[in-house]
Amino acid sequence: MLNESELLKLLREEDVKAGFGMTGGSIPGRKDIIEIIQNLMELLFPCYYRLENVLREPGALLSVTRSSLIRQVYSAFSFAGDPIPQEKAEELADAFLSRLPDVKALLFKDVEALYNGDPAAKCREEILISYPGFLAIMIYRLAHEIYELKIPFLSRIMTEYAHAKTGIDIHAGATIGEYFFIDHGTGTVIGETTVIGNNVKLYQGVTLGAKSFETDPDGNPVKGIKRHPNIGNDVVIYANATILGGDTYIGDGCVIGGNVWLTKSVEAGKIVTYQGKKERKPE
Repeated sequence: MLNESELLKLLREEDVKAGFGMTGGSIPGRKDIIEIIQNLMELLFPCYYRLENVLREPGALLSVTRSSLIRQVYSAFSFAGDPIPQEKAEELADAFLSRLPDVKALLFKDVEALYNGDPAAKCREEILISYPGFLAIMIYRLAHEIYELKIPFLSRIMTEYAHAKTGIDIHAGATIGEYFFIDHGTGTVIGETTVIGNNVKLYQGVTLGAKSFETDPDGNPVKGIKRHPNIGNDVVIYANATILGGDTYIGDGCVIGGNVWLTKSVEAGKIVTYQGKKERKPE
């Protein structure tokens, strides 16, 4: 016979052993945050991302989205053990929503980059409704604004939703310039402290990652330091290339070939290719 009270007691004891205490605060709702993402997409591009085959009235949609976002911001700080007043949650939600016009302007430039860079794209509308690279970029750009406002949890939930939907993993903390292009995209990883310039093209399987982690005296990774590479303007990085390290800089106009593994900087205008087991030096 199952002893329910004993089972629950043992489960809570495992939380304590692992250092996971019960905060007592409300937890951000993943389902609610996904709904906010969908609402934001419809606000940005109402003809392309409506959930039903009926356009919702924009004012009502914005009002519903704002109310839900305020609740999630409030819950996020509460769950983090750093509760804020309702007025502060409203202020942060409004600060985020006020940035939507700038986000939309960037996204139109991303659509243009994808259309001009992919000969298979028949029209810009095709990119908006079907390209996983654009979906991942759109959710990243929204999440990045949340990240910049230092709201806990929400940006990570947003980008992991995009990761699950597209196979493209862009950390919300990455800094990405205009006219960004990800083609195919499956397996692409862009780390938190990555900086990417304008007019950059990435293909599937590209990793912009950390080379190694500095550790504290207890052997734990030091957080909040530069770990990921900088990519200049007008750079193309082909499939399955790996570029690692916070001190790695890829100069403007470089082309990084498929399967290349880089842990060192490359001067502007160079081409790096992979040949067999030996990497050819930059030309």
